[in-house]
Amino acid sequence: MRGSVRREVVVGVDADTAWGVVGRPDVLHHWFPGIVACEVAGDVRTVTLATGLTLDETILTHDPLQRRFQYRITGGFFTEHLASIDVVPLDERTCLVTYATDAAPATMAIVLGGATGGALAELRRLLESGTTVGDAA
Repeated sequence: MRGSVRREVVVGVDADTAWGVVGRPDVLHHWFPGIVACEVAGDVRTVTLATGLTLDETILTHDPLQRRFQYRITGGFFTEHLASIDVVPLDERTCLVTYATDAAPATMAIVLGGATGGALAELRRLLESGTTVGDAA
């Protein structure tokens, strides 16, 4: 069975500033707790978890006009996976960031839903504090 979870957070920065971090697949480990490293080669991002496990993700969509980033985890615990991160402007100084996960087995969507909620909280903390993430602000 397949599961679907979406988390969201309002961030006190403009959408372009948030996209400057969300749209950088190489800096995920700076704002996603439990991920300690990322490497990007072409359309594949390899993330290393704090446990030492690595996961390969295929980047499907990287759209700066819509401010949408999508990827699929290939293999590992998943028979199916799709993640979508969207940055939506609310006004000149705030935006909404959503992180949706569809996965099979359904329990993996629930597990990732908890993790993505923590990631969005950390993303908001970093962005609102003005912390530089990688080369992005």
